[in-house]
Amino acid sequence: MALTGRAALVAALGALLVGLVFPGWAGVLAVELPLLLAIVYDLLRAAPVRTLHFTRSGDTSVRLGESATVTLLVTNTSSRLLRGVFRDAWPPSGGAESPEAGRSSRHRLDVPAGERTRLTTRLRPGRRGDLRSARVTVRSLGPLGLAARQGGHDVPWTIRVLPPFESRRHLPAKLARLRELDGRTSILTRGEGTEFDSLREYVPGDDTRSIDWRATARQSDVAVRTWRPERDRHVLVVLDTGRTAAGRVGDAPRLDTAMDAALLLAAVASRAGDRVDLLAYDRRVRATVRGKSAQDVLPSFVSAMAPLEAELVEADARGLASTALHMARRRSLIVLLTGLETAAVEEGLMPVLPLLTQRHTVLAAAVADPRLEEMTRNRGSVDAVYEAGAATRAQGERRSAADLLRRHGVTVVDATPGVLAPRLVDAYLALKAAGRL
Repeated sequence: MALTGRAALVAALGALLVGLVFPGWAGVLAVELPLLLAIVYDLLRAAPVRTLHFTRSGDTSVRLGESATVTLLVTNTSSRLLRGVFRDAWPPSGGAESPEAGRSSRHRLDVPAGERTRLTTRLRPGRRGDLRSARVTVRSLGPLGLAARQGGHDVPWTIRVLPPFESRRHLPAKLARLRELDGRTSILTRGEGTEFDSLREYVPGDDTRSIDWRATARQSDVAVRTWRPERDRHVLVVLDTGRTAAGRVGDAPRLDTAMDAALLLAAVASRAGDRVDLLAYDRRVRATVRGKSAQDVLPSFVSAMAPLEAELVEADARGLASTALHMARRRSLIVLLTGLETAAVEEGLMPVLPLLTQRHTVLAAAVADPRLEEMTRNRGSVDAVYEAGAATRAQGERRSAADLLRRHGVTVVDATPGVLAPRLVDAYLALKAAGRL
């Protein structure tokens, strides 16, 4: 049972009338007893709540930052008109409580006896992961509007909030570069492992080492070989979901930026004809994607990344390397999205790095904080000078860690969130063009 604001207003006016005109118990009974009877009448005439039937439909997935719509079908099986107030409750991160933007979880409407009505709730989630609905609370008002029956129903529904993939704006440019490497625009790259594509007529400026003398002897023109990058190579993207991934750079955790870069790389690599797998690991496997076709790689990556959160534990580098080697049975490109903190590199990654570089090509990518560059330029006060010194030292340590990895044969990409994804793809394309996959 619930009393409405109208009942409170009537009770307040009655109390005022008793105090001014009919003081004493007789006045109280004369005024408040009719109100009590009216409340009981409202409760008896209100449509029952427990007999309502609910069915959900709508979106089951949405990108972070976009809107989703969920429809609730309400069926009134009773013989009375339902004058109802419905609250379709969602977690605060669902973004439903915003009437000024047209998104509200509260609905007021009438459902005639034996009929059905649809309620639509618009959501704009504020974080990744699985967004699950809470209870649907119904308040059935009586004909006088003084009291209501109230109850709740569990109507489960889950919306998977996917990563936003903001770096997809770089995809057309990277695919154009891929088409150049893939032979649609002839290139003269001749590296170990590259595949022969076709013969064409020699033009001034071509590398003489590309001349095919046998083909030239069979025709009147000089013929040169063209090469295209290797296809059907294995790319394993490894997301470090440990402590370093939880640090925030700007408005987002490092893990979100690493995911964005991984999605752009997966999109380009799958278009290039390579097989792309995913491993998310800290002290145990958090997510894997294996053996997907080129059309399914990106949706599978997005779905697997959606519920991932960084764990506040030190990543187990040995377990990560062992799992990666298990997933990469043949020679592969292992793309490790991790941090470049000195301790994490020297104590965690370096002892196991030879296990990875012995058979595989390793590409390490890390998210740099643009705030450090700003701090190094500040000289306005004593505090700013100390901050500049600390930032310079932090940058020097990152460069030392990156140089240490490069000396062991690792290609390193250290960039700020806005440029990490395109630079990672550029590094992949460079390795592909050079035949190092």
